[in-house]
Amino acid sequence: MQEAALVERAPPDARSQLVEAGSDREVVAAWLMEYRTSPQTFRQYRKEAERLLLWLESKGKRLSHIDRRALDEFEAFLARPTPVTEWVGPPRPRQSDEWRPFRKGLSAASRRQALVILQTLFGWLIEAGWLHQNPFRLMRDKRRRLDNTSDSIERYLERPLWRWCWQQLNMGPPADATPRIHYELERRRFVFAFAYLLAPRVSEMSQARMNDFRMREGQWWWQVIGKGGKRASIPVPDAMMTALIQWRGMLGLPAMPSPEEETPVIRALDGRRGVGDNQLYRMIKATFERLAQTREHEGESTSHDAQRLRQATPHWLRHTAITHQAQQGVELRYLSRTARHSRLETTARYLHAETQEWHGQINRHTLDLSDEHQDDTL
Repeated sequence: MQEAALVERAPPDARSQLVEAGSDREVVAAWLMEYRTSPQTFRQYRKEAERLLLWLESKGKRLSHIDRRALDEFEAFLARPTPVTEWVGPPRPRQSDEWRPFRKGLSAASRRQALVILQTLFGWLIEAGWLHQNPFRLMRDKRRRLDNTSDSIERYLERPLWRWCWQQLNMGPPADATPRIHYELERRRFVFAFAYLLAPRVSEMSQARMNDFRMREGQWWWQVIGKGGKRASIPVPDAMMTALIQWRGMLGLPAMPSPEEETPVIRALDGRRGVGDNQLYRMIKATFERLAQTREHEGESTSHDAQRLRQATPHWLRHTAITHQAQQGVELRYLSRTARHSRLETTARYLHAETQEWHGQINRHTLDLSDEHQDDTL
């Protein structure tokens, strides 16, 4: 994608700057460096900032030109990036001329997330002295648009659908399956077990090493560096150790990992190299698509399930894990530590039991609408 020409000028009062930058791109790069210790956050923030900069450059504008109306224009552009040939395309290396900033227009939830990230950027730019006004403050419906929380988490698989998925993942390979097919099926099964039993983020799974699993006083713990570079120890349930032992058997390794075994947990087809975030993301999405096709073929009554599976992303597995733990009675304080949330309010969004009880009790309030009880005199 060719970048539009842009005349760069210093902000209105360069003397007030707290960062060294001579252009919008340089100051945004300085902002991104604040997140360099969190690769997943860095990539997400870079993507949203880059889309904004490219959009501005296509119009010959700078960050300082964004006003309230421009925010609405940009949000509409995120929903339908046009011209499509210039903005939308399949995955390509960033250095390729065929690289595009979008795979498709963003959903309402994705647009909201983009605005949340850009609001963070603008707040930082003001603190840095690069900008002197924040158009996000003028959004009348700011709370609805920028509050990226909801009453409860909805992007998860309900227990019956998850059980069906797990049954499908545990189906053995065909009799004529090649060693590669055996390997891929076992890897797929392990990835979903890992995601469901420990509730990791995709980046945490791809970066996991065998010696991150450690025994202390007869119990296994998973050592993980999560969002913001925070370290945590997560209890490893017996089912996870069973899955890990089976996966290590496929790799030709001893049953239990050793403290010196600093090798990838999830591996490429050669059984040695690790997999990147994007590769793991695509692997899980492809599995959801196959599951959706299988579910769809089971009949019309399962079409809703198939639609849910097609909507599902790898992060849904994390939501599913935390939600199901909550439904099984795991205390909020432990649930929050497993999820590694900084606030209990975030974890509380996964507690669906109260809403189910509420619905059940309200359902007692009813009417008899059968024809045989209607009064003909009315």
